[in-house]
Amino acid sequence: MWPLVAASMIGAGIAALRWLRVSQREHYLPPAATRFAWRWWNTSLVNRVLGLAAVAGVVGSFFIEPSLGWLGLAGAVGPVGLGLRGRTSPLDWTPRLRRLALATGVLVLAFGAWSLIVAHPGPAAAAIIVVPRLVDAAAATLNRSERRAGDQWVERARGRLAGSGARVVAITGSYGKTTTKNYLAHLIGGTHSVVASPASFNNRMGLARAINEQLTPGTSIFIAEMGTYGPGEIRELCDFVPPDVAVITAIGPVHLERFGSEEAIVAAKAEILEAASVAVLNQDHPRLAELARKQAGRVVTTSTIDRGANVAVVDGLVWVAGEVIGEVGERVFPGNVASAVAAAIGLGIEPRSLSGRLGDLPVAQHRREISHSDRGVTVIDDTYNSNPAGARAALDTLVDLDGGGRRVVVTPGMVELGTEQERANREWAQSAAEQATDLVVVGHTNRRALTEGAGGRRALVTVVDSLPEAVEWVRANLDAGDAVLYENDLPDHYP
Repeated sequence: MWPLVAASMIGAGIAALRWLRVSQREHYLPPAATRFAWRWWNTSLVNRVLGLAAVAGVVGSFFIEPSLGWLGLAGAVGPVGLGLRGRTSPLDWTPRLRRLALATGVLVLAFGAWSLIVAHPGPAAAAIIVVPRLVDAAAATLNRSERRAGDQWVERARGRLAGSGARVVAITGSYGKTTTKNYLAHLIGGTHSVVASPASFNNRMGLARAINEQLTPGTSIFIAEMGTYGPGEIRELCDFVPPDVAVITAIGPVHLERFGSEEAIVAAKAEILEAASVAVLNQDHPRLAELARKQAGRVVTTSTIDRGANVAVVDGLVWVAGEVIGEVGERVFPGNVASAVAAAIGLGIEPRSLSGRLGDLPVAQHRREISHSDRGVTVIDDTYNSNPAGARAALDTLVDLDGGGRRVVVTPGMVELGTEQERANREWAQSAAEQATDLVVVGHTNRRALTEGAGGRRALVTVVDSLPEAVEWVRANLDAGDAVLYENDLPDHYP
């Protein structure tokens, strides 16, 4: 018995490393580890066999023969493909992760102690297969104290922002937040001292850190990107980063898995408008057009199809109040340009003062970014996109390229779309397979939906397990005159 208990504790510790990494990559939000565990154990026949063996061994140890608990160690061997350390999303031993690991370890040891008390190896063996739930339980227990620990930094940021006198532009949306933020910073950066929240510092602690570390005396405008995984989060961000101008760039099914409905997404995003003097809303989205009609304060509407909007970007021309103030290049995102110009107007900036900076807007990295390989292959990098509208636009970019060679789409599909995910991936794969010559499906997450959607269409379908394999396929099969679109990329904690 004792060797089995000891081996089970070691096995549970090994398994915990995998699920701690998943929890970290999913922002420590339970039940992320449990949800991903279900996905991983169902990705392949090997993993299903290992998972069933582990469960059968633990159950059998209680009802048939205690030594069957050795089979539970299969839960530490798998799931095959989910690494302990990670390649694209490595385990980062931050202080928060160390605390979570300690709490998880205590729960694992409790199962070992249970085995010692009842003189039976079953509970220790069971610890291996319930480790994802233990990680989630530990995260849920610690999240409240982690939040309290961050209060001091939030309060410091509140005081620093208020003391600076900087006006705030807050930007949210299902997609387009970062690009709009970068466009706005560029447009007004020539005449104002601007600080924009970096990278994806768009949650409570990220914004607090951005303010505490980067806001300096003399800053006149702070641009805050705000993300949310649920109701109340943006309202809380606006409590210590109160916006003068609030922007909602777009509404779509991104994070639908977490919210449950688009109505819930709109309600959560609309919290950004509650304290703002000016609301910038994209009227091309029906739900935002309706929201604009309900706003009591000042609203600046934007559009990429209706020149009658307050700000519109149509066919490369930027319209403000029915007049053209400038034009933009082909590689920009018109809707995000319109939102950035509207935000500047909301700050009281003269529209024509922006004209000189419209022509050299920064290229959004990994968002329809075009380059050429040393062999003459045109590469469209859209790996930071995971929404249906953006995926369709990226496919249009691929189709519009000159060259006459092969047109290849490499993708793992789109995620976090909830009940819409399978349908959205199937429909997009159908379009891709009708317009491209090849579709390379990466990973297991959306494999079935993508291959079914592409079935019977023009494109040849190739299935690979990882992005490096897909890149090798591209290098082996494409040459000068060919083009490849890398549409989305998932970190390797996704199956």
